Amino acid sequence: MIRTARQMSPTERIPLPIADAPCRDPTDIALQLTGRDYISYSSISTYMTCPLKYYFRYVAGLEPDFVSSSLIFGGAIHAAIESHMQSALEGAEPPSLDELVDVYERAVKSESDAPIRYGKGETADSLRGLAIRMLTAFRAFDVSKSDTRIVAIEETLRGPVIADCPDLLGRLDLVTLDGDSLLITDFKTSRSSWNAENVRQAAPQQLLYTELVQPLAEAFGDRPIRVEWIVLTKTKQPKVERHELTPDAAQVKWTKQMVRRVWQAIADRHFYPSPSAMNCSTCPYQAACREWDG
Repeated sequence: MIRTARQMSPTERIPLPIADAPCRDPTDIALQLTGRDYISYSSISTYMTCPLKYYFRYVAGLEPDFVSSSLIFGGAIHAAIESHMQSALEGAEPPSLDELVDVYERAVKSESDAPIRYGKGETADSLRGLAIRMLTAFRAFDVSKSDTRIVAIEETLRGPVIADCPDLLGRLDLVTLDGDSLLITDFKTSRSSWNAENVRQAAPQQLLYTELVQPLAEAFGDRPIRVEWIVLTKTKQPKVERHELTPDAAQVKWTKQMVRRVWQAIADRHFYPSPSAMNCSTCPYQAACREWDG
């Protein structure tokens, strides 16, 4: 059984000094540090935001002081979308708006035990109203085109896709056969419409996922792989947008090299604060950071 950091004892969570590490096998190092024998792109992204935040979350296994309302909201919207897509996979009638809102509300209640920190002007009721408007817009949007076939929903895949790293674990929102391609779809909520820069910033995770779905693409006749994002805006009048990217080998290689370098820093126990006016104010480990003594 794979143990998470929160299932480990405090002594086990303390990383060994580099000189005392018994070996340099990536899987063993990952297990030693986090209790997991894999990495995820979200963990890599956390390290790039702040190495000390990565330490608090994945190595020390600290509970956050709070959870942001945007994180809870995004997860609950995803749960409602998953319910909609599951009905499509089963060939059933799509859920009504009331049913989707019910899924949203149940997800909000179950997301986290930590206190929720709301943004300026936000309340549970205002976010519920926003969810209703966004889910109304989503129901009117044709997610699946006429020539698509759903292959997987919220599928967890794992594989050794990056040299000198543990396995990569990814959870894919939606995988479909779209014409002659295998299409990976990621659902996002956003404060505003996306542009080319948003797509560029979101691309690394999806590019890595193209590596994970290679066996699926081969199973369906060695189809080319495409990626897309379906973005639901959290505006007064929500919109649903589709943004697509056709991966190329150079992009994938660059992304894998980036993750490899980040993993090397994690494996060498390079944990340090990275102060940022934008990130520190929303970090749920501010108290632990103030007490950090290096």
